[in-house]
Order: sequence, then C-alpha cells, then structure tokens
Amino acid sequence: MHDQSSPSELTAQDFGLIKFLLASATFFFIGTVHGVLQIQPPIRAWLDSIGSPYGGPGHMIDPLAHAHINVVGGVVLLCMAVTYYLLPRLSGQALFSQRLVNHTFWWTTLGISGFYSTLMVFGIIEGNLLLQGDTDGMAEVHSIYTPIIAVVSTVMGIGFWVFFTNVFITARAIYRGRRKQT
Repeated sequence: MHDQSSPSELTAQDFGLIKFLLASATFFFIGTVHGVLQIQPPIRAWLDSIGSPYGGPGHMIDPLAHAHINVVGGVVLLCMAVTYYLLPRLSGQALFSQRLVNHTFWWTTLGISGFYSTLMVFGIIEGNLLLQGDTDGMAEVHSIYTPIIAVVSTVMGIGFWVFFTNVFITARAIYRGRRKQT
C-alpha cells in the first residue's frame, strides 16, 4: 500500500513541479555515468595527461563539469522543487508567481545543460590540442569558449535569481501577513 496524495489533492502547480524532479534525476544520472567513465583507466589517464583535476583543460571535465551536473543539476533543481512545494503549504501563502516557477525551471535547466556541454566540449577539444602541443590552437579555442561559458553561466544565473525573487517576494507576503495578524 502506498502512502501518497490522491490525484485530486494535487494541484496544477504541484504537477508542474514534476519537471524539476525529472530533470534532477536526469542530471544525477548523467553525473553518475560521467563519474563512472572518468575513473576508467584509459579515460583517467587521458584526463590526468591534460591537467585534471588541478588545471589545464582537464579541470573543465573533472571536477567542473562533473560537479556542476551533479550539484547544480541534481541537488539544486531538487531543492528548488522542494522549496516551491513546501513554502505555500507551510506558510499558507501562495507563491508570488507560478509564471516565475516556470521561468526558474527553464532558465536554470537550459543554463545547466549549456554549462555542462560547454565544459565537456571545450575540455575535450582543448585537451586534444594540448596533447598535440598546439598552444596557439588552444588559445584560439579558448577565446571562443570564454564568451560561450559566460552566456550559459548567465542563463543559469538568471534561473537562480528568478527563483530567489519568487521566494523572497513570497516570504515578504508571509511576513506582512503575520504582522497584520498581531
């Protein structure tokens, strides 16, 4: 027997949070596959030869890409979903904006995907150029990497700030409601 809410007790807003959970699980899955692959002897040797985890292009793959897909993709999205679910239930105050909930999801998820992909692609390209001794090629590729990582980081950051805005405006309404009661 399952102890769960019946579908009639779930709101449209609750249902909308499922995408956060599915994305979180997907990012965790990618992160665990990444982690298993990066410790396989041939891959580990290649990563070590290009500077993982301390510097050089290798650090883009291990630890940066690996940590971000797990921590930001897996944990942060889960925490956002939990906050959006629990805050109205514990406070009795509706979230400031359901539209911002959706913006939170899409900006953050697209940012995480872009950030991870950028680190992986450029880490591999620059790593191969390093092994070929092509420092000019590395510099040229890195000059392309820099604006791309800035854009995807900004996209991810917008998702975070939309989340904070929605939570803080909701918290302000909770606080004001409590002040009126006293």
